[in-house]
Amino acid sequence: MTAIMRTFQNQSILVVGGSSGIGLAAAKAFSDAGGDVTIASRSHDKLAEALRHLPGVTTSSLDITRDEDVDKFFDAAPVFDHVVVSAAQTPGGPSRSLKLADAYAAMNSKFWGAYRVARRVRIHAGGSLTLVSGFLSVRPSATSVLQGAINAALEALARGLALELSPIRVNTVSPGIVATPLWSGMSDEARNQMFESAANRLPAKRVGSAEDIANAILYLAGTPYATGSTVLVDGGGAIA
Repeated sequence: MTAIMRTFQNQSILVVGGSSGIGLAAAKAFSDAGGDVTIASRSHDKLAEALRHLPGVTTSSLDITRDEDVDKFFDAAPVFDHVVVSAAQTPGGPSRSLKLADAYAAMNSKFWGAYRVARRVRIHAGGSLTLVSGFLSVRPSATSVLQGAINAALEALARGLALELSPIRVNTVSPGIVATPLWSGMSDEARNQMFESAANRLPAKRVGSAEDIANAILYLAGTPYATGSTVLVDGGGAIA
């Protein structure tokens, strides 16, 4: 699928975590729609690979888990029209077996990373900040308790920021199971079986693609009346 075509001609876009998966799909969609796109990531290898696929974008190193890196980056950064934060490293597992150090690292990456960006980034009035959460915020899992809590916290953060940062618009996109490199640690067979099982449970009868989520990100960025919203793009997972 291709992203919904909206015009972002002559607009500056920052995609934090845009070197793979959902972030890369969003960066491509914005670029295809005429945007001047910057991808920020802490992985130099992934940035180089992203640049190979999207030669027209700008890449920059940024580790949103480090206060000093975020401060340095945004001290030198321009004012953007639209910003997307999709970066996250979130080890999971049941709360009683997940090491506290891993739990703290997950929160630091996905929640505090987005918080750091939100408090330092400069966005033009009427522009947008879009965070990426996940449907576990509304459909908890016994084996991913922390992920659900982090996603819910992100969505609450966005609603509060929509008030604080007005007239900058702040929204959240909440994906379900999406076929991205997130699952690359699984064998092909196990991954395909998981996707097939998930698709059979979902009303949409398919798992998501990164482009599906990019569609929602561009919709929120390109809709001047959208702020304080959470858009579920989960194949019906929250109701199934």
